[in-house]
Amino acid sequence: MARPRLYDRVLSEHFERNRQMAFVSGPRQVGKTTTCRRDSTDYLNWDNQDHRRVIQRGPGAVATLLGLDRLRAHRPRVVFDELHKHPRWKAFIKGFFDTYGDGLEVVVTGSSRLDVFRRGGDSLMGRYFLYRMHPFSVAECISPDAREGLIQPPSAVGDADWKALIEHGGFPEPFLKRDVRFTRRWRSSRHDQLVREDVRDIAQIQDIGALETLAQLLSERSSEQLVYSSLSRQLGVAVDTVRRWVGLLGRMHFGFLVRPWFKNVTKALRKEPKWFLRDWSGIRDEGQRTETFIACHLIKAVDAWTDAGLGDFEVRYLRDKLKREVDFVVVRDGSPWFLVEAKTSDARVSPSLQHFQRQTAAEHAFQLVMNLPFVDADCFAHQAPTVVPARTLLSQLI
Repeated sequence: MARPRLYDRVLSEHFERNRQMAFVSGPRQVGKTTTCRRDSTDYLNWDNQDHRRVIQRGPGAVATLLGLDRLRAHRPRVVFDELHKHPRWKAFIKGFFDTYGDGLEVVVTGSSRLDVFRRGGDSLMGRYFLYRMHPFSVAECISPDAREGLIQPPSAVGDADWKALIEHGGFPEPFLKRDVRFTRRWRSSRHDQLVREDVRDIAQIQDIGALETLAQLLSERSSEQLVYSSLSRQLGVAVDTVRRWVGLLGRMHFGFLVRPWFKNVTKALRKEPKWFLRDWSGIRDEGQRTETFIACHLIKAVDAWTDAGLGDFEVRYLRDKLKREVDFVVVRDGSPWFLVEAKTSDARVSPSLQHFQRQTAAEHAFQLVMNLPFVDADCFAHQAPTVVPARTLLSQLI
């Protein structure tokens, strides 16, 4: 059963305010095509042979197929899906938009590879805005409407949605189906498609077996620091090769890196990033799953805030040579904004939160606990380190 996404409203607001195309990037099977087609009038998919023949004939042929010379009551919205597979897709979409863009809304989407190919040049500069799509989150379960501003009033997520998020992840199909056997098969299929098909399509990897082994190792090490030299020895490849492969898997949205924050932090670690999977549903260790669950929510929030033009946001972590650590620090316009220490069960406030809040001058510091019940109170009304329920804090994000 389909369920509204906050990105429905994001796209509507984009075209209310802007003439630029909307590029929608995100992980495989995150729901990009379903969302982008919902309010479209026309849809062209490069994988459809009939559509492909028209696209290959050029912008004029597409305009004729879509009937863009006809009077319409509303501006048409055309979606180009998997267009990045066209060898000259940038030249095509540039010519199409420059010729016909004033009279219609253009959405370009596809697999996660769209964002990889987008990095290859700036010939489309000024002609599009990028929106990064993420799986369902606590806040999106509560309200699929895109809400103004950064922090929202707290609101309780339903018990069924909360349990489904933790057990099945936030990707639409397993989250909505909520069947354990389906989720396991879906997760295995997605992993195989990403490593064996998507990676091969965009990179010439000679030792695909070693890359698959790396992906398996990374699946077991979500929330852990990556030591490239150790991975190099395990795989029998050069350190630079491991670094390049990890970067590739990150760009393919298999997972993402969170790097240490070290400005104004005494004896801070500067090199080792932490690795997190995009799909937390298959993580067996409860502590690793909790930290990954929180990391994915924070990444979704900072991407959404940045894409909306609310500032420049990123997620980092804190650790010093004395092994004091805080799981996450959300950075806003180059300055730490709030700290988050993720816990599965209730505990006293970590001394590291207090220490690093003083070091970074972050405005807020939260010890976020998964098993605490929702509390109807604004977490961001507090500045001193505070124990807060995950259900409450995450409901205030995106």
